[in-house]
Amino acid sequence: MMKTPHPIRTALRALALGAVVLLCAACAHRPAPGNAMPFEQAVNQAVDDLIVQTQKLPAFLAKVESSIKQSRIVIDPLLEGSSGQQTEVTRVAEQRIVQRMQSQFRQFVVTPFNKDEIERAQYVLNGTLVRDKDATEGRYRLNLALTEIRSGVVVAQSVARISDASLDTRPTAFFRDSPVNGKDRGVEGYIRTAETQPGQAADALYLERLPTSTVLQEATAAYEAGRMSEALSRYEAAARRPDGQQLRIYSGLYLTQAQLGRSADAEKTFGTLARLGLETNNLSVKFLFKPGSTDFMADPKISAAYPMWLRQIARQAAQIDACVVVTGHTSRTGSEAVNERLSLQRAVYVKNRLASEAPPLAKKLRESGMGFRENIVGTGADDASDALDRRVEFKVAGCEA
Repeated sequence: MMKTPHPIRTALRALALGAVVLLCAACAHRPAPGNAMPFEQAVNQAVDDLIVQTQKLPAFLAKVESSIKQSRIVIDPLLEGSSGQQTEVTRVAEQRIVQRMQSQFRQFVVTPFNKDEIERAQYVLNGTLVRDKDATEGRYRLNLALTEIRSGVVVAQSVARISDASLDTRPTAFFRDSPVNGKDRGVEGYIRTAETQPGQAADALYLERLPTSTVLQEATAAYEAGRMSEALSRYEAAARRPDGQQLRIYSGLYLTQAQLGRSADAEKTFGTLARLGLETNNLSVKFLFKPGSTDFMADPKISAAYPMWLRQIARQAAQIDACVVVTGHTSRTGSEAVNERLSLQRAVYVKNRLASEAPPLAKKLRESGMGFRENIVGTGADDASDALDRRVEFKVAGCEA
């Protein structure tokens, strides 16, 4: 639990933050970021702009915080803005941010994003890297925001444009392996906060979840380092927290249980994951098909678990007093007409598989095909970097008469 601030300090903070809001009325009209630049230069510029903004805050705000030299910042790992995933390039960007702050801005102490440091830090820095789908190849936008944790107000926000076609946008191991898209309301709040103008409130749910997010990040780091027992313990700890009902947490539980050979536990956890996704109308599963086909990928490393996934989705859907729309999606490879047809055929295939698992469910299932109209990544790479574009979605809807 975060400490409750002293009443006098809270009052002073309110006055200080009122001044921040006045100061940042002008910030809201800051000119748009300039021309795109190489990756490292863009990261440096975004960090420098962010810190320069803090140096313009009223002097008495620094007094409220005791001393600007003691200000502690935790960096919540950067995300790819469209998918909500951590990628190889967002990880490199985070490392570069830490290096820049440590070398150029000694008035801040950058500390690890863990449950102990989140209690001590005054600020949290978060950010997104967003691919500009309407620009020429290799164009991205880096958003960074610095939020005062106790007040929940964004005190600085910066944007830099990147022109670099060589960025490694592959998801990191956890996000690559996850069976579902974990972009939930909390992740969306993270993304909104990274784009919030100074003087405005950060997303409340994002801030509320910060302590649990640190436990989740520690679990994910252990998973990606191959320390599966440790990862499982930390995912279990995250799931026990009051706000532990999150898609990413149950994805981690499922993955580590499967890696440790605990098949029965993994199936039970996937059932919980499916139920949570249906309850929040946010279940997108990475069923991957052979190119141009309605057959699942033949590689057992990819598709061996699919029958179990279908079984659990069918069981959970059968308990819902509503219909479920099964929607197929494809990547951008090929013509629009071909992909529209293929996505619908894949949806029908999955719908029929669900009905075979739970025959009473058949009358409550509907199918839909979106082709590539709702791509999340949109590169058409047809590899691990855009697997989310080839997802199958399950959404609860009213049944037609």
